[in-house]
Amino acid sequence: MFMPKSFRQISLCLLLGLLASVWSVSTQAAQGISQYGKPKYPDGFSHFDYVNPNAPRGGTLTLPNPGQRTSFDKFNPFTLRGVSAPGIELMFESLAEGSADEVSSIYGLLADDIQIAADHKSVIFHIRPEARFSDGSPVLAADVKYSFDTLMSGKAHPRYATTFADVKQAVVLSTREVRFDFKNSNTELPIMVGTLPIFSRNWGKAADGTITPFEKLAFEAPVGSGPYLIESFKAGKSIIFKRNPHYWVDELKKPLNVRVGFYNFDRVVYKLYSDDAVRLEAFKAGEFDALVEYRAKIWAKGYVGSKFDNGTLRKTAFLNHNGAGMQGFAVNVRRPLFQDPRVREALGYALDFEWLNRQIFFDQYSRINSYFTNSDLSANFAGPRNPSQAELKLLKPLKEKYPQWVPDAVFGPMPAAPSTASPNSLRNNLKKARDLLGQAGWQYRDGALRNMQGEPFRFEIVEDGPFFLRVISAYLRNLEKLGIEVDIRTSDFALHQKRMNEYDFDMTTIRFPDSQNPGNELWDRFGSQAAKEKGSDNVIGIQSPVVDALVNEVTKAQNREELQAATRALDRVLWNSYYVIPQWYNPTHRVAYRKEMHYPNPPLYYSAEPWIMQNWWKVEAQ
Repeated sequence: MFMPKSFRQISLCLLLGLLASVWSVSTQAAQGISQYGKPKYPDGFSHFDYVNPNAPRGGTLTLPNPGQRTSFDKFNPFTLRGVSAPGIELMFESLAEGSADEVSSIYGLLADDIQIAADHKSVIFHIRPEARFSDGSPVLAADVKYSFDTLMSGKAHPRYATTFADVKQAVVLSTREVRFDFKNSNTELPIMVGTLPIFSRNWGKAADGTITPFEKLAFEAPVGSGPYLIESFKAGKSIIFKRNPHYWVDELKKPLNVRVGFYNFDRVVYKLYSDDAVRLEAFKAGEFDALVEYRAKIWAKGYVGSKFDNGTLRKTAFLNHNGAGMQGFAVNVRRPLFQDPRVREALGYALDFEWLNRQIFFDQYSRINSYFTNSDLSANFAGPRNPSQAELKLLKPLKEKYPQWVPDAVFGPMPAAPSTASPNSLRNNLKKARDLLGQAGWQYRDGALRNMQGEPFRFEIVEDGPFFLRVISAYLRNLEKLGIEVDIRTSDFALHQKRMNEYDFDMTTIRFPDSQNPGNELWDRFGSQAAKEKGSDNVIGIQSPVVDALVNEVTKAQNREELQAATRALDRVLWNSYYVIPQWYNPTHRVAYRKEMHYPNPPLYYSAEPWIMQNWWKVEAQ
């Protein structure tokens, strides 16, 4: 499965002003900022509501490999090549920290003051004088500029240059003041640059003064300001982090509100398993403390036994309020085979979600129905309906200018994903698929579906392991009924990621996690320029002037209503272009854990693995 690799340690910072006549008075010396309206937490708040401020500290948290990452070959998470170690984000911080119970607010971490220009074309951060890197050196404005310039250069993963393309420059104003200038007025960019990971200019500098180029940094220990250091590691197999005994936050005279209740473990250990069955048995044997389960069958059948019966091990499905975004079988439209939207639409009719959910998933999943599923940003929010006047204001001019890029269907209710639930049936769906394929010039003859030149309809599905084989096999059986030939190829995570970076695939499973406040990251996911750059999130290869125009509308939205109109219009265009065969999402986070593990009330918006690492704690049996 392809998942965007964006560095997601969100932080918040306070912006410091230049001239009183230039800056918005309401944001001077703010404790926090929000893209729309006021932040939830007032100046001087003590801690976030979703943490336990009295959580005991100590002990070791041992976790298995997150997701499908079965190995690693570097520490540096910011470069294109290779796979970085799990948990490496523990070593980095950003200017500000995001709040997990708000849509778009941040609060100061490395920075203690923030001020946004009244025209939203620049923002200044003032860095806390106490902030220190792990080598003891102070975090300075020059380090912030260095981090930004490095990530925007060809030395780093190209997604950073795409995501921050509207940031003109970072300017050092003084030792601890840095200003980010934007190319255009933008309400999201002040928050986005607050999330920028910051690292020292000394990272890669040896004792003799020699410097390893950033793009070649592999197992050189990162120099960040985060709460943990690397204690030891076995390349590709395990890594152990220990609490930095001189972590700058721990040496403050007063607790820092955005760190109260966070990072309660003295050590964090990751053990990597290449086999999921072995990983589950290792958990039952007590080799690690918690496990997030992504497979419905294993959750239903595997987490059983005497230790679950006596309470030594526990399992909980935590409610998931996150936007589910889009997950599905994505085609690579760079391939001529998939450039006709009728072909792409036809492939969707061969996926029988209702059978899969009943026979394989134990009815644990809901159907993806949007690129912003489970969110008020979806065009399907509150049910299928025609576009609003605000959406039409965006869509109609684009239809006039680019008629071939705006499907007629966008002006009606969002069509549901193909269903086999009564009165529909798989038989009827396959008939619709044949009709669409016939319209596109594909006919069944000589034992296969063929085009006018007699070439068979054949493609390859690539996946990063065997986990989806049962699903793919069921889908493949239906495709074969249409005369379509499909090859299945699986590989380890590293090789799969390499193929994704180079767009060397026909079809694969993608997951685009949703944000409650999408913005500039959509350029990397759907933008035309990103489709031309290796390693972007635009693995589909979308190059549409209409999509570009609507992403631009998303990024410049001035309030929640404008954002909803823009995302819903974008949703309609993407959905009716049939780039992805929508799959399903889990309305819960499935977590199994040892009885010694404890947790606070979950926040509104979170991923389970970071939540465990950041906010849980352990109380060993006496």
